[in-house]
Amino acid sequence: MKNVTDPFLSLDFLPSAGSFGLNTDILATNPINLSVVLGVLIFFGKGVCASCLLSDLLDNRKQRILKTIRNSEELRGGALEQLEKARDRLRKIEIEADQFRVNGYSEIEREKLNLINSTYKTLEQLENYKNETIHFEQQRAINQVRQRVFQQALQGALGTLNSCLNNELHLRTISTNIGMFGTMKEITG
Repeated sequence: MKNVTDPFLSLDFLPSAGSFGLNTDILATNPINLSVVLGVLIFFGKGVCASCLLSDLLDNRKQRILKTIRNSEELRGGALEQLEKARDRLRKIEIEADQFRVNGYSEIEREKLNLINSTYKTLEQLENYKNETIHFEQQRAINQVRQRVFQQALQGALGTLNSCLNNELHLRTISTNIGMFGTMKEITG
């Protein structure tokens, strides 16, 4: 009986190195291992095709990308809302700052006017005090001049009376003048 592998072994006439040839050694080509791998792939891969796997992979990838885009859009929308809120707050703060600025300027103007009015009142009071002081000093000077004139007139009259009067008349005139002088002193004092 002939060996089943004899026909394959008889193909030894093909060159083995340096050129294209057919390897007839069953153990070297490992057809058994290849057939087992192909069998397992066929058995477990029934109903699953390569294009279906690829399609599922692409669909999954597409869903992840779409989900990422939706999440990004939601985040963008939230960020835009926050930005709009921040802009609204900024506008409100700017309005308040303008109001503070205007109120501050108004307050400064009011204080300035109050200070000017207060200064005018103080100056008016000082002017009145000065005028009163001048009037008082004038009255005092006039009274002093009157007293001196009166004293000089009195001394002149006494001198004239002394030279013209006798002792008795002289004493009566002095007492009358002293009485008048006392009355005048009460009036001016």
